[in-house]
Amino acid sequence: MVKTVKTFSQYNNISIFLHWLIAVGIVFMFILGWFMDTVPKDAAKSSTFDLFNMGLYVWELSKEVSPRSFYFNLHKSVGISLFALIILRILWRLTHKPPALLDSMKTWEKKLATGAHHGLYFLMVATPLAGIIMSISSKYGIHWFGIKLVGGIDNKASRELFYEFHEIFGLLILLILFFHIAGAFKHALVDKDGTIRRMWFHK
Repeated sequence: MVKTVKTFSQYNNISIFLHWLIAVGIVFMFILGWFMDTVPKDAAKSSTFDLFNMGLYVWELSKEVSPRSFYFNLHKSVGISLFALIILRILWRLTHKPPALLDSMKTWEKKLATGAHHGLYFLMVATPLAGIIMSISSKYGIHWFGIKLVGGIDNKASRELFYEFHEIFGLLILLILFFHIAGAFKHALVDKDGTIRRMWFHK
């Protein structure tokens, strides 16, 4: 009986996979965003890059580019990939009803959780979309892992406007994620209601 209730209350494995893949992608994007802003504009060009200068992975290119160009293009490429995953996650959620929130949660907790999830979904779409428009508004356009997707229109006013949107939306994601993670720890360590197990893989 306990096993049946537990299985029914869990998310399906595809939802769980997309949840954790997107979560890792978002964390990576923030780390990459912070790192690339520290790269000097006058650094020498190269065709080989030690990712984050940590000796973990060396990225080989077919031609020499500046480190700043490499990391900015990597940010765009991963961002577009992540955007596609987010759209897929939203479509999956719309076509596969998630399990109901736990009965042990108070009414205000359910409303807060629902509002946070809706806000996070909105920001996960708005943030990369603002970044895409910002990139198109620049003179460089968008390249996805070396493949040119869209040329730039070199509109400074539009680029600066959507740069601000991109930054603000990103900070709001961080804020919501902080409360999301704090809430998860509360449910795991204080309430001990099985919330974390609902978002982990199962047979």
